[in-house]
Amino acid sequence: MKIISHSYINPKGAFLNGQNVLIATEENYLKSYFSELEIDYSKFYKMDLLSKAAFLGDYLLHNSYKDLLNVENELQFVFANASSSKETDIRFIESYERKKNPSPSLFVYTLPNILTGELAIKHKWFGENIFYILTKFDSDFFNDQIAMSFLRGNEYCLCGWVEMTGSPEDECFMFLVAKSEVVNENLSNKLNEILNNYRNE
Repeated sequence: MKIISHSYINPKGAFLNGQNVLIATEENYLKSYFSELEIDYSKFYKMDLLSKAAFLGDYLLHNSYKDLLNVENELQFVFANASSSKETDIRFIESYERKKNPSPSLFVYTLPNILTGELAIKHKWFGENIFYILTKFDSDFFNDQIAMSFLRGNEYCLCGWVEMTGSPEDECFMFLVAKSEVVNENLSNKLNEILNNYRNE
């Protein structure tokens, strides 16, 4: 297994392979990054925070896989967080408890795996995808899931820890892993090292 590329997004900046590539110019940092990247994708504004963050993290990684052959048939998504879709859940509850008008547009995002659905729709990918709820980022867990994915025949895993609740600690850590016969790094240790470096930027 080999990490091809990784991205990280939080209120302080957007990073690609350890390099700061964007700094927010407004309080709504996800919207700021989207504008700075000059992306033409109007659906972005309708997404929840989880999907917006993953969309941007994936966009930063795009050059790492755009030339890979048949990636849509050889790629699995493995994502996780600790809070599920809490931020959207709260807003949906308020829409019917306070406004007495349940919002269908919010209801769509009351499951965290809509994030993987948004990425699949964007790229027209039809492969496997899964979203787990963990108490915290667990590199060993990701290592095991990726290993099982490769045993099932996948060649790549696009993975992410996407914790978005509207707090200063929000973060989206995404990484693309390729199947490799040459084991040149301990994946669990490498993931911990990368994430710790991002968190301490």
